[in-house]
Amino acid sequence: MKSIADVIKTKGLKKDVRNTYEFQAYGNRIAEELGDPRHRALYIKLAKTEKRELLEQARMFVVGQENTSTKGRLFMWKLKELKKNKVEKPVVEAKV
Repeated sequence: MKSIADVIKTKGLKKDVRNTYEFQAYGNRIAEELGDPRHRALYIKLAKTEKRELLEQARMFVVGQENTSTKGRLFMWKLKELKKNKVEKPVVEAKV
C-alpha cells in the first residue's frame, strides 16, 4: 500500500498559493462562484471580518437566482439587507 505522500507526488497535486488561511480559501471560493474574480480581495476581507452565517445566507440566495447578470452586486445587496435585519431585531424581554 502506498503512503499518502507518494500518492500526492504521483498525482502532482499542489497547494494553492493564494490560500494561506481558511478565510482566504473561502473568499476565493465565493469569488469563483459569483464569477467575480476582479473583486477577490473584497470577498477575502468579508470572509475575514463578517460572520460566516451571513455570508452563507447571501451566497445561497445568489446561487439560487438564475437570471442575474451581476451576481456580485446581488450578493452585496443581500448581505447589507441581512445585516440591517439583524440589527433591527433586538430581543426584548417583558418585565413582570
